[in-house]
Amino acid sequence: MIIKNEFEVAEPVDRVWEFFQDIPRVAACLPGTELTEDLGGNQYQGRVAVRMGPVRLRFAGTADITERDAAARRIVVHAAGAEEKGRGQASMVVTATLTRSGRGTRVGVTQDLQLAGAAAQYGRGMISDVTAVLMHDFSANLAGRIGLGEAAGPVATGSASGLAIALRAARMALARVFRRFFVPYHAS
Repeated sequence: MIIKNEFEVAEPVDRVWEFFQDIPRVAACLPGTELTEDLGGNQYQGRVAVRMGPVRLRFAGTADITERDAAARRIVVHAAGAEEKGRGQASMVVTATLTRSGRGTRVGVTQDLQLAGAAAQYGRGMISDVTAVLMHDFSANLAGRIGLGEAAGPVATGSASGLAIALRAARMALARVFRRFFVPYHAS
């Protein structure tokens, strides 16, 4: 499943690109993500934990930076992992592209996500909504970390909060339903 998100950071594109070169700092901005080991050669080992209501999914795996194009301001990451309780697997290709937007930077993120097992039972809408919530939090954390520069301390990892994510994702789903049923149709 392809999931696309965009957000803006009020920092120049060169500064955001420089930040994106430090993968541990970027990963620390994504709620529930923890890099556990730098394997060298643009490969990392880590964990991702997300809680959706009563369900907690915790994946362990690897991430490989397969492309860094400084001219196009594009980075591609291939990640794959297994749920720690053996209930499923996930793999994804994440492409982030940075473009100048006024005096700031627009970050486009495309995720090609494949899920199997327990995580696959959630519908596309719910997964997209949870991803949108995580991208919103990621963008806020990223903007804060870039703005603070080197003075920023470590970001708390842990799992992304289940109740907060579930409530925000449910609100997004309800808004989609209301738009679908309550926006008047215009006949041609």
